[in-house]
Amino acid sequence: MHRSDVRRDDGTWVGLSLDIQDRHQPGLCVFSAGPRLLLSQTSRPVLLGVVEDHLQGVDFWRTDEYRSFVPPLRADVGRTLAGDPERWAHRFAQYLVDSPGSPLHDGRWLLSRESPLLRWRHADTSHSEYWTSVLVEGRPDGYIDWFVHSGSWEVLPLRPMPDPGDSRVKAYRKQAGEGTLPPVLLWWVSGLDCHLILDGHARLAAAIAESIEPPLLHLDRMVPRDDLAARTDDAVGFYEYELARFSELRAVHGPTVPDGAAIAGPQLVRLLRDLNMSVQPTWAWPLPGGEDQWHRIAREVAAGQDWPRI
Repeated sequence: MHRSDVRRDDGTWVGLSLDIQDRHQPGLCVFSAGPRLLLSQTSRPVLLGVVEDHLQGVDFWRTDEYRSFVPPLRADVGRTLAGDPERWAHRFAQYLVDSPGSPLHDGRWLLSRESPLLRWRHADTSHSEYWTSVLVEGRPDGYIDWFVHSGSWEVLPLRPMPDPGDSRVKAYRKQAGEGTLPPVLLWWVSGLDCHLILDGHARLAAAIAESIEPPLLHLDRMVPRDDLAARTDDAVGFYEYELARFSELRAVHGPTVPDGAAIAGPQLVRLLRDLNMSVQPTWAWPLPGGEDQWHRIAREVAAGQDWPRI
């Protein structure tokens, strides 16, 4: 794995770029069989979903077999890294890479402090109200409503959210009050059009109980290396074309025509930055056995039997 920090033009840290190789299929994997989806972690079914015929949402069943790949985060670590999302990102990146049960696979990824969820809370809505409203109910089944809640603004826990009186939540509430709460790790899955909690269920519960904005790290798949190189070449080619075009115009009309570099240069910078940060849809692998296998897994999950291998 190659990792590199992503910064704005002013030097502000935005996120951590991860370039993953020789990991052809992830341990936490999305499988598809027609309109049916399966999220599996190292061969254990975690979530079964069915996309509605009219594409208005997804019915799902959560198995509560998900296991976080992040070890328990000690309070002293939280105090040491408090307010430093960059160092947290490097720590979480190592957990993602080291674990066989993470969603990483070949390609480019971004682990960012920025999330659309942080921009959608209305000023008149408390943090507690907002984050409670974006949580998808599912004990164990539920529905992700694309028609009413469009825009990928919901959060789906992969295991039950703990109560405010839970011992872990109480410990994290103290850290939340101190400003040392570790970040919640989210992963956007395009097939569900929803954000999944990879780690930090108790930390999010603590943030809701204390009505504070939870610190987040957001995992997204980015433009693949080969595609990025091709698009970069296209962008540079367009920049060179614009320089030549403006040069010809200046030769005919004189200095009243703006300098091409002053116009095309900032456009190229913005285009390359947006291209490098562009979020891509989640990859899904064909489910071996197709819909028949999906139905077999669903029946065994409902019956509480041992998990079949996928």
